[in-house]
Amino acid sequence: MSATDTLTHVPLGGPTLPQERRLVTSIPGPRSQELIARKAAAVAAGVGHTAAVHTVAAGGGVIVDADGNSLIDLGSGIAVTSIGNAHPKVVAVVQEQVAQFTHTCFMVAPYESYVDVAEALNRITPGDHEKKSALFNSGAEAVENAIKVARKFTKKQAVVAFDHGYHGRTNLTMGLTAKSMPYKSGFGPFASEIYRAPMSYPYRDGLSGEAAAKNAISIIEKQVGADNLAAIIIEPIQGEGGFIVPAAGFLAALVEWARANNVVFIADEIQTGFARTGAMFASEIFGIVPDLITTAKGIAGGLPLAAVTGRSEIMDASHAGGLGGTYGGNPIACAAAIAAIDVFENDGVIERARDIGSILISRLSDMQSRDARIGDIRGHGAMIAAEFVDPNTGDPDAALTAAVAKACIAEGVIVLTCGTYGNVIRFLPPLSIPDGLLNEGLDVVAAALAAA
Repeated sequence: MSATDTLTHVPLGGPTLPQERRLVTSIPGPRSQELIARKAAAVAAGVGHTAAVHTVAAGGGVIVDADGNSLIDLGSGIAVTSIGNAHPKVVAVVQEQVAQFTHTCFMVAPYESYVDVAEALNRITPGDHEKKSALFNSGAEAVENAIKVARKFTKKQAVVAFDHGYHGRTNLTMGLTAKSMPYKSGFGPFASEIYRAPMSYPYRDGLSGEAAAKNAISIIEKQVGADNLAAIIIEPIQGEGGFIVPAAGFLAALVEWARANNVVFIADEIQTGFARTGAMFASEIFGIVPDLITTAKGIAGGLPLAAVTGRSEIMDASHAGGLGGTYGGNPIACAAAIAAIDVFENDGVIERARDIGSILISRLSDMQSRDARIGDIRGHGAMIAAEFVDPNTGDPDAALTAAVAKACIAEGVIVLTCGTYGNVIRFLPPLSIPDGLLNEGLDVVAAALAAA
């Protein structure tokens, strides 16, 4: 590994975990095959997996399996391990907290680390207004509670989500999520008073941000009515929907309309938050200040934690006892979050995300210049996507996308697909990945595309 492959401030997982792609068996190897067979017998069939590997260690930019294979990780557990797996600062505080106490339930006997996390979120999220936070377990739970708070504050019921949006797998959040398979099909009926508006999708709609917003607002006013609408919820950059980046001005126009109509604007930053896009939060890229912001994934270095943060007057609308949950703000996860936020703020992680984004855009653009099947490259920071299409028609090519992803995994590079049409590969590497390893992973992607 060259000097340029190391990071001064973000440990790569220690000397016992070499930052290399190493294949000693086919993928999956015999030990991993044993685990997959056990999974099929013991785990519900609805719980799928992307890579058929039996993970035993991970750190920096690699995942090591039980057969001794070292795979390049370009997915970060779906944007969770942004500071790298088993970051030393997180490990240290988690070990200390486990030895002190593992649970009291914050609603029964509160503890300082929950308050510490809330104070940090109030400070680092967009806007200088007074804020408050509440902690939960998962992104979907955060979204559910943001909707609850918005309805309580406005005394209205309707909620608008957007085409291609993804907000979770619970009943309410399935209703908010746009894509049927695999998230919604057969699981209804869903929660009522949920409506959908068109998203700005520059590659496919060709509209300016202002025009796309005008269209969306017109539909909201006609089909829902501002007097009935409690909240708009939107991902500033859509995740599962295909890393769709709205045209400039789209989000700002929605925020302006929401403020004028007593509608709570909720930014779902569960995937985009915590340095992933080269800003602490993607809302900053678009110059917007949400009323409420939902966070999870990268918040705690891999431990389950989520939050709703927002304007104090909105967050305080609920009666005492109306928000909470047995495990919400678990002390171990809170300790991890405090350490992770310290890394995000002080260890050059945001700048590293921008550097990774530059490499991804450069390499993918080079591939696109030689292959018309890459229709679009988009994203910010270390959240970049390539959309695959039929070069003659521009139609989505899900089969090609799946073939490329499968070939990459077989060669020891974990990539994730997404998109309403299943034709997008998303790149979400840990921000601790060395440049050399990232480039090697992209070499594998290029070879898989050429061979597909």
